Amino acid sequence: MAQVSLVKQLAAAGVVLLALGGGALFHFRSEPESGAEAAVQRGPQAIPVEVALVREETLRRRVEAVGTTLARQAVDIVPLASGRVESITFVPGQRVAAGDILVRLDEEIQQAEVAEARATLREAQLAYDRAVKLRDNNTVAQATVDDLEAARDAAQARLDGASRLLADRTVRAPFAGIVGLRQVDVGARVDDDTVLTTLDDLTEVEVEFAVPEIFYGQIAPDQTVSVSGVAFGTRRFTGKVATIDSRIDRVARSFRVRALLPNPDLTLPAGMFLHVELILAEREALTIPEEAILAEGPTTFVFTTEDGRATRRDIELGQRDLGRVEVVAGLAAGENVVASGLQRLRDGAPVQIRADGVAGSAQP
Repeated sequence: MAQVSLVKQLAAAGVVLLALGGGALFHFRSEPESGAEAAVQRGPQAIPVEVALVREETLRRRVEAVGTTLARQAVDIVPLASGRVESITFVPGQRVAAGDILVRLDEEIQQAEVAEARATLREAQLAYDRAVKLRDNNTVAQATVDDLEAARDAAQARLDGASRLLADRTVRAPFAGIVGLRQVDVGARVDDDTVLTTLDDLTEVEVEFAVPEIFYGQIAPDQTVSVSGVAFGTRRFTGKVATIDSRIDRVARSFRVRALLPNPDLTLPAGMFLHVELILAEREALTIPEEAILAEGPTTFVFTTEDGRATRRDIELGQRDLGRVEVVAGLAAGENVVASGLQRLRDGAPVQIRADGVAGSAQP
């Protein structure tokens, strides 16, 4: 009897387990909106992307180099005579005109020599004048008159020489420009090898830079040059090519070019290191951001957005310029290309353009 009772208990437990299993199976089958099956029924989710506009822009073919500024005219100011510095009449950084006095040397001896030469000339002139009058009366010979005329001319020459030596005691600016630092003080003894200061004409400056030889023949006078320097932040200066060297450096395989930059406010000093951009040519072209471009073997392509889906578009590229790439074929101006979110993108995949898009370049 005990054995029959145990069998009945086991049978009852099996019925309960079957009932519970069937209920669970019915529960899971009656909720298709959850889990993987629900995802299959809903279909693939839209991929969030950012888009950029295919724009028509001016592309520039340029050469970049580093250069150094040179003053249009620049000299070391040295005296033409030896002596003691008597006065300095300029302030470093001062603008001076051509002929302005910069330095005076002591000139007592030269003044005395000029006075002596002037007196000698006066005496010689008087002697010559008397001889001419006497010659009219045949009192003196013509030879005497000729000798006195020569003596007068010699005295005039000595006066001219003494006056020139006196003038050399005054140092003047040979052209208009900016004087540099003082290299001597009042009282110092100098000679014709002593640099007193410098003088630079900075109303225009030249920028000299080296260009690789492959560009020889592509650079010509009057081509536009744009330069910038660390000291000036984002400010740029524009000028024109002035001269081109006729020789190629055999070691560096480059040639020198000089461009002329207007500098009316004297912002650019001589000797400054600058970044130079030389524009070789300009043209209009369609461009897209570099990050929108994908490659598969030899094929280059992008994704455009049409009716909420991504469409693969094979394209042909041209010149690259500052983060933008020219599109030679495959796209039209005004179209949108996907610029961000490309990792999961496939042809025909649903896309959702993010609200922020790509600032200033997207069309929803």
